[in-house]
Amino acid sequence: MNTSLTVAARRAALRARAAPRLRCYATPATSAPTTPAPLTSTLPEDDDPQLGDYPRLPFVSKQTRPALGWEDPQFRRNYGEPLHEQEEVLSMWGPDVPVVPPPTALRWFSIAVLGFVSLGTLVSYARPQIPAVRREYPFGGLVSELGGLEENKARVENDTEADE
Repeated sequence: MNTSLTVAARRAALRARAAPRLRCYATPATSAPTTPAPLTSTLPEDDDPQLGDYPRLPFVSKQTRPALGWEDPQFRRNYGEPLHEQEEVLSMWGPDVPVVPPPTALRWFSIAVLGFVSLGTLVSYARPQIPAVRREYPFGGLVSELGGLEENKARVENDTEADE
């Protein structure tokens, strides 16, 4: 009995913490253009004296609005609708709203990078050894025979292994 109440309480808490759906505060355009009603905000008043009696609009990007049904479809707004004080950030031309939450995107990116690194590590350690002995040259790697430069030095023969 007690566990079912706990499960129900957890589900209710998760629903309460879930991100609220974004609401459009402007109405889509109808057949006859109308003057929009002044938007009053239910948001708490901030102490910005420069705004005066200008409506406090929610900080919601216009990219989240539906694509159709606006008098100005390019900007997704109706004519006469008050602009947000940070309209340049919240307009259609502002920074893109992420489709995936940033923590989730970071987790997915980290998993992808970890996968590539682990695959590269596995491939580098799993490659087979060379089935033949590498060629070695006598007389100090044929330095004098190749022109005498250190850059021309080939692989040096190990005399200690040949003697044993």
